[in-house]
Parts: sequence; structure tokens; C-alpha cells
Amino acid sequence: MAGIREIADAVEAGKVKLVAPLIQEALKNGTDASEILNQGMIEALGNVGEKYRRGEIFVPEMLLSARAMKKGVEVLKPYLASGSSVVLGKVILGTVSGDLHDIGKNLVGMMMENAGFEVLDLGIDVSTRKFIDAIGKNPDVTLVGLSALLTTTLPAMEETVGTLNAQPFRERIKIMVGGTPVTEEFARKIGADGYSRDAAEAVILAKKLIEEPVLP
Repeated sequence: MAGIREIADAVEAGKVKLVAPLIQEALKNGTDASEILNQGMIEALGNVGEKYRRGEIFVPEMLLSARAMKKGVEVLKPYLASGSSVVLGKVILGTVSGDLHDIGKNLVGMMMENAGFEVLDLGIDVSTRKFIDAIGKNPDVTLVGLSALLTTTLPAMEETVGTLNAQPFRERIKIMVGGTPVTEEFARKIGADGYSRDAAEAVILAKKLIEEPVLP
């Protein structure tokens, strides 16, 4: 009998073809759809992130896990349609001004969508003004994620976060940052609410941030 553990293992291993039948069997046996999503699939992403940090897996394996989760979400959507788990929140993502890299950001966006967030991706080389305008046009946004791969663009991230912190809408959003040169210490210094080391951790962080701030 398929259960949450088996589903989590399949997502973690990137076994795309196994996820759908396992979820269907679990639903048939009475397992709650939100438990499958939150306790099984999202937990699996956390394990994927930990393996990535330890150097046990790499980006291709993370992408397989993301695809497996996407397949699982497709199966779960009809069962979550009437509940609050469908859309956990609306997120704006963007790579900061001067930085043209987007692989990490795109992976974050994919995983967050699979986890139940609505994602508005502003792309690369995103100016502070573009972030502000996007937040202003989307009053239902709850999270803003900034990415940087180049050390030389960390000042741009700091400038953007500082400007966002001074906006009237600051109280209704949480700001999370990430990327190769970014650290938790840097995130605290510039006034962000949270920092994630990779895409899998970003999903876990996002869920926490919509409930309470991670950084004081």
C-alpha cells in the first residue's frame, strides 16, 4: 500500500513515472491530499537540498526531483482545488540588476510553483524600479525573491533590498535572497527576511516566511 514515505522517496529520487501512480493509490486509500503535498513531497525537496549541499547530487538530479514533484502536483490539483493548499502565496522572483544568470532562479521558481505558490518571474538584470513596479501592480504578492550569482552584483542586491524596505508596502511582503555568493550573514546585514542556500531550501523557507519572519 503506497503511503507518504513511498511518495517522498520517489520524488527525492526523481522517479517521475512512479510518482503519479503512487499518489493515486495513496488517495484511493484515504490519504489526505494536503498531507501528501506538505509532509511528503515538500519534505522530499528538503532532503534533495541537503544532498545537494553535501555534494551527493547535482543540478540534473535536482531537476529530476522537480519534474517528479510537478507530475505529483498535477495529480493532486483536483483534490486540492477547494482547499487553501492550492495557492500558498504569490511570489515575485528576479535576478538583480547587472546579473544575467537564471538557472538557480528558474529552478527555485519551478519548485515553488510545484509546491503551491503562484510565481511571477521578472527574469534577469532586474532593476530596483522594476521590482517596485511589479509589487505595486500585484497587491496580493506576499514574497519577493532576489537572486545573484556574481559577487560583483551583491551591491545591487543590497541596494534593492534597502529600497524595498523603505516602501509603504514593506509590511505586507517578506523578502528572501539567495545565490552562490550570498550568505545568511549578508542577508541579515541588508535587511532581508530570509536566506536559502538552494532551490529545495527556498521552498521550505518560503512556507515559513508566509507565517513568520525567519530573520529578526
